[in-house]
Amino acid sequence: MENEKKSPLREFAPQLEQTSFAGYAWIVFLLAVIGFGIYAFFQQVFKGHEVTGMRDNVVWGVYIVNFIFFMGISYAGALISGTLHLFKTTWRKPVIRMAEFITVISLLIGPCFILLCIGRLDKLYYLVIFGRIQSPITWDVIAISTDIFGCFIFLYLALLRDLATLRDDDFLRLPSWRKRIYKALALGYTGAPEQQQRLNRATDIMAAMVISIAIIVYSVLAWIFSVTLQPGWHSTIFGPYFVIAAVYSGSAVLIITMWVFRKVYHLEDYITKKHFVAVGVIMLVLAAFFGYFTFSDYLTKWYGSEKNDELLIQLLFKEFYWPFIISNYIGVLLPLIVVGIPKFRTVTNITLTSIVVVIALWLNRYIIVVPTLESPYLPIQDARPEWVNYTATWVEWSLNAAGVAVFCLLFTLASKFVPIVPVTGLMEEAKKEDVLV
Repeated sequence: MENEKKSPLREFAPQLEQTSFAGYAWIVFLLAVIGFGIYAFFQQVFKGHEVTGMRDNVVWGVYIVNFIFFMGISYAGALISGTLHLFKTTWRKPVIRMAEFITVISLLIGPCFILLCIGRLDKLYYLVIFGRIQSPITWDVIAISTDIFGCFIFLYLALLRDLATLRDDDFLRLPSWRKRIYKALALGYTGAPEQQQRLNRATDIMAAMVISIAIIVYSVLAWIFSVTLQPGWHSTIFGPYFVIAAVYSGSAVLIITMWVFRKVYHLEDYITKKHFVAVGVIMLVLAAFFGYFTFSDYLTKWYGSEKNDELLIQLLFKEFYWPFIISNYIGVLLPLIVVGIPKFRTVTNITLTSIVVVIALWLNRYIIVVPTLESPYLPIQDARPEWVNYTATWVEWSLNAAGVAVFCLLFTLASKFVPIVPVTGLMEEAKKEDVLV
């Protein structure tokens, strides 16, 4: 009984052993949203892109915006988790697994939005058969595939100790089939010194690799835009600009995730105000960098007075005024104020600021994609306004909502399978405290 009380796994029994009525209601709601998204998907497949707002000018819409956004937060999760692991940051343990889950789940969802933009899914294999290595699209496919493979390995190595702990634990009332899965996935890991040394070395190598891969992959994604001659896209700073924006949005998603699991599973003793402030400071620094790159990008376009760039800026301030203000002003200044002033650094304030940042960064992607496509170099003559201007339809919004629901559902299921906070680190700390006593 005494060992049971000392076992950190007991703190996660409500998370792992059972699902409340509210939990089942949440899952049913997510499945309903996903189901409606599947219905919208079949509408698009059978009726074509005419059920979307995408036309001859705006061939990309919110699907590409969501692709960029989800890929961004996945790379942010890889950068944050990999960096915290390599630098052995003392406060990282309760939050690092959330960053790892964000990475893998977002990587699974993001590429699906690319498929929604393709009019002929039956010709998708042409990308493999006739893909040209000179094309940035081909670079992106190769980079994303490599990133998914590397991030899965990094997540698995990070979970291995906890999988072995769950396999050997006698206190949690878990079904036998889950025990068999834990046993198979643990691969005979017992925590022997030689095994720990090899696992630490492998995890360090993969952490360094996922950091470098994340930077390369999101830079390649940025180059898909910047190597074109479209107004607003042809920019040499798009690579670092996209990387900074990705980590910025990812840090905000991490804070929101921390708040949700802290409230739902009552993890106030593990995810404390210190963690919110620490990740908030990261978000503050990234907000400053993001604001600098945004200012540099628009300043050079405005000052150069090139005709098409000037028309684009005018369009931003007329048709996209509020998205522009929210993404480039409020989304930058609010973290600097809330996190920068100690009096405002509360868990609630930092979380609300993170929600604003996520909205602002999504709008930032939107005003990068849509306004440029609405102002091409060679406008279509005598075209209907609805063909030139883009407005997303219910089909697109339904599929976007389904993507978010899949993200939440996979995160929920993952948290029911393994503790959202690394248990092995808690057990090691508990042993150190026992030695000191």
